[in-house]
Amino acid sequence: MPETRTWQVRWQSVQRSAWAATRAAGQRAQAAADAARQAWQAIPRHTQQTWQLTAVSAATGLAVAIAAVAAAGPWDSGQRTAERAEAAVMDGASGEHHAADPGARPSAPPVLPALGAPTHGAAGGRGAAPVPTSEGLGDALDPLLEDPALGTLRTASVLDVAAGREVYGAGQTKAATPASTVKIATAVAALATRGPDHRIDTTVVMGGRNRIVLVGGGDPTLTARAPRQNAADQPANLRTLADATARALQRRHLTKISLGYDTSAYSGPVEHPIGPNENLAPVTALMADEARLDDSEHGPAPREADPAEAAARTFADLLHQRGISVDGEPSAAKAPARPDRLAAVHSLPLSALVERMLTYSDNDIAEALARQAAIGSRQPASFAGAGKAVRTALARLRLPLSGAVFADGSGLDRADRVSAGLLSRLLLAASAPDHSALRPVVTGLPVAAFTGTLSNRYAGQSAGAGAVRAKTGTLTGVNTLAGTVVDADGRLLVFAFMTTGTTDAQGAQRALDNLASAVANCGCR
Repeated sequence: MPETRTWQVRWQSVQRSAWAATRAAGQRAQAAADAARQAWQAIPRHTQQTWQLTAVSAATGLAVAIAAVAAAGPWDSGQRTAERAEAAVMDGASGEHHAADPGARPSAPPVLPALGAPTHGAAGGRGAAPVPTSEGLGDALDPLLEDPALGTLRTASVLDVAAGREVYGAGQTKAATPASTVKIATAVAALATRGPDHRIDTTVVMGGRNRIVLVGGGDPTLTARAPRQNAADQPANLRTLADATARALQRRHLTKISLGYDTSAYSGPVEHPIGPNENLAPVTALMADEARLDDSEHGPAPREADPAEAAARTFADLLHQRGISVDGEPSAAKAPARPDRLAAVHSLPLSALVERMLTYSDNDIAEALARQAAIGSRQPASFAGAGKAVRTALARLRLPLSGAVFADGSGLDRADRVSAGLLSRLLLAASAPDHSALRPVVTGLPVAAFTGTLSNRYAGQSAGAGAVRAKTGTLTGVNTLAGTVVDADGRLLVFAFMTTGTTDAQGAQRALDNLASAVANCGCR
């Protein structure tokens, strides 16, 4: 009994200590909550609104990301079919369940379903996110198309991705100058013709006794700069090519050679019809760092007059640093028909080149991709041949090409013509589950207020910021915008807005941004 009494006393002591600790913790938590509330109330109201907008934009961005993943099918039973097939090969099962004990377990519905799939929670049971109506979108967009900042020609097209049909149109079949939004057509044509995994080679071959030839394949992202530290994806590098070439020559006991360079992968004029311009280097199959004369990576910059010769000179210097002497100056040459290859480097996949082109509106990459479409279509890799190849690739996809003209791949040429309906259909094709090879067209689009050419736009537009992904287009008097958006009901839409005859570029851009934000903010039923 004394022992029992002793344990009772100890147990009561433990209980009292635990209760005191719990009460003290509660008091501390309440004090912290009171302090946080007082601190929040002390913050100026405009700062509170900014923080709230940031939280909303982050949540919206998460929703857009989830929708993009959902669009990246094809899907079946909540899983990409390609991944399921691979898993089935690995474990010999059907692929739908991979655990050793696939017992029955409840599963939560996805936050956003795959495109076109039924969703839970709609009135009456299962149903898809509501489709906006033409009348509802008209109520939202018609007044905005009357903005005086827009030019004399104003066209628009909005398509529902899951249904694959147009839900709003205004002059959508009229062909107009697209400016840089023509890069969407260039991207689709290159991906459809060459495939997203295609890589562009830059090689070195023997060109005769004690002579080598540097052969350009048309990689616009070939660089001579030191590799960036911790970069996940590195472009092809002339330094790497020089390393491999020096080793191959030394194995052949060659330490003194002459150097030629071959640009025959392209044909036709190298100068764009607009003439010398800081927005684009002369279009040649061999260049390093887009022939930039500064340290920039995108945007306007002074350029080399002869990018191929400049790249060859740089390559000669790199060989010299590796113990290979180059006799004389590099000169234009033609590689043998059956070359003896010494070394090669490979570009990033075409999918990565497309994404970079669209994010930064890179004109050099655009012209290179147009020529890749030409090479894949067995057309001359020239401005004219690339235009034919782009049109042929889009025709195979059964896209509306009435009035379309593809004078270049970048949109710098005012002779380009496309309709808003074609731009929206291009984006619809890139978003469709049965065209997964075209998906980089969607994933490469700049995010409103965050990345690329949209990073400085959509300030203060909570509906559009983070929710709109779009390619911009700007020439004097021309402003265009085409991309994707998730509306207020969670429906994925694609859009294209075009205007010509503008006199206030910034005002026109704001007007186009307002149109896209209105779609994002609209259930429009």
